[in-house]
Amino acid sequence: MSGTLNKVMLIGHLGDEVKMHYFEGGNCIGRFPLATNETYTNKQTNERVTNTEWHNIVVRNKAAEICEKYLSKGDKVYIEGRLKTRKWQDDKGLDRYSTEIHCNDFTFLSTKSESQNNASQQAAPQQTNQNNTTQSITEDNDDLPF
Repeated sequence: MSGTLNKVMLIGHLGDEVKMHYFEGGNCIGRFPLATNETYTNKQTNERVTNTEWHNIVVRNKAAEICEKYLSKGDKVYIEGRLKTRKWQDDKGLDRYSTEIHCNDFTFLSTKSESQNNASQQAAPQQTNQNNTTQSITEDNDDLPF
């Protein structure tokens, strides 16, 4: 194969609210942490072990506004995107690196009632006929109808 591929697919839970950053010209970026879990049984102790991995998610423009409006801490979401590493200097002048997932597609997996329960911390679940929301985005096309 002569080509290359940079693709990431994650299903996880938001670790915090979406943080928005607005720029001149109307563009914006949303950032949030996403937790994914790996669970296995330790063969020596027969205990269930869970490891959590944290991912830095970046969404742009209209997609960022949609995520800010509909996602909240604890919600389950499918993220598809690509890895990107940023290089920056800290206050001491040392080079630092951050690896992020730049999202180009997402699907909300928590139902509306699950999101409301996460927000209000209610014990009794509510029934709803809300379908999962899917939104595909591209950086070149910000003319979305909503």
